[in-house]
Parts: sequence; C-alpha cells; structure tokens
Amino acid sequence: MFYKGRKYSYKDQKSQRQKILWIFLCVVIIFAVYNSLSSFFFSMRVLENNTMQPELKPGERFIFSSFPVYSFFSSINALKRIPFRRGDIVLVDTGTGEKRSVVQMLLDGVIRFFTAQRIGLAEVENSTYIKRVIALPGDEIVMTNFVMRVKTEESSYSLTEFELSQRPYEVTIPQIPALWDDSMPFSRNMETVSLGPDECFVLSDDRSNTNDSRTWGPIPLNRISGRAIFRYWPLTRLGPP
Repeated sequence: MFYKGRKYSYKDQKSQRQKILWIFLCVVIIFAVYNSLSSFFFSMRVLENNTMQPELKPGERFIFSSFPVYSFFSSINALKRIPFRRGDIVLVDTGTGEKRSVVQMLLDGVIRFFTAQRIGLAEVENSTYIKRVIALPGDEIVMTNFVMRVKTEESSYSLTEFELSQRPYEVTIPQIPALWDDSMPFSRNMETVSLGPDECFVLSDDRSNTNDSRTWGPIPLNRISGRAIFRYWPLTRLGPP
C-alpha cells in the first residue's frame, strides 16, 4: 500500500496532476465569474425576518438585479426613467452598517459561494433591507389606517398604493391600542409628504413597528441598490416575487 503511488507511470502521474489542476482552475474561474456578476449585475439575498409578510416569507431567497441607481438615473435623467416601479421589491442600503474590508468581502464571498448563500459573515452588521417601493420622485403621499394614498405629478387626484402598483400584493394591518394616537411612532396615519426629484418612499408589507420610510424618511435613489427579479427558493414558490 505504501508503494502504491510508484506503480503509476510518469505519464499517468502527469495526467492526474493536470486533471487536478484543471478542476482547480475551473473552480477559480467559476468563482471569479460569479463574483463579477454578483458585483455588477445581480446579487442573491435571503429574507431573514417577517417584515414583508404576507407576500414574502422568512427564509425565501431572491435574485436581485444590481445597479448603481443614482449614476444610472443621472445618465438617463432626460428620459425620466428609473430602473424600478411602484410595487417593486428592492434592496435599500441605509448606510448604517459596518464597513467591510476587502479581506472580509472576499472571505464572505468565498463562504457564500461554497455554501449556496446559506452561510456568511454574521459578525458583519448588515445595513441592507428588503422593502417595497410605494412612491417615486415627485409623488405626494399620505397614509390612512396603514394604507398609502399616492398622487403622482401627472395626476390631479390620489389613488391607493394598490391601484398604482405594477403588481398585486397584500399588507398586514396591525391592531394597535385604542389610546395610540397619531403622535406616537407607527400610528395608523401619516401626514402628507411630498417627495423630491431624487427620492422614493419604501415600506414593509407588515405595517406594524418595522423600520422603513416611516422612520428613515424618504430614501434617496442612490440608496436603492437592487430590484428583486426572481425567487429561487422555496421551489414551490419559484418565479418573480
């Protein structure tokens, strides 16, 4: 058994080494392509809480298109186009998380690549959240009983968020104490807010005490880092979110 390796000819040993090298190179190339695509074109995210119920469930996994929204929007500002619409699920970067070093980002990418996004660097605080776009730049919004009404720049009257959304969805309306008035956080009503030319308004589908534009305020376009384009887990809910 000890001398088993000596039974192989030099040609066989060389061929075996070449196979191992090719396998290693293939893994490196696939990893490099994956990281390049995930940095510039898409990212995979897991919904880790219940803030988007009933439409999205904790543990569901999504592919998000990645784009530097502010730069993209600025470059096509004359066309008045934004790469997401009312009702879309987006990634919101609040900019409050811990900044990761190059080593941390590389290590996190390696771990996530070889564990199919199941494990990452948990000790690094995440400042990116999954929310739904309710209103776009120039819109005027008001909330009554946790439902938003939106008046667009082109309209002289307001419609509910559901009427203006490009896709159907439901929200969770919480039960709040009788003495909980509008001066308290996460009350059922909100005064009228007018969005600026580079702002949007995002909310959780669960309208209870979850952080969103009610606490953050309107979100600058450059804080939207991606749009959900596909749900790949669980398999029973495969498809666009």
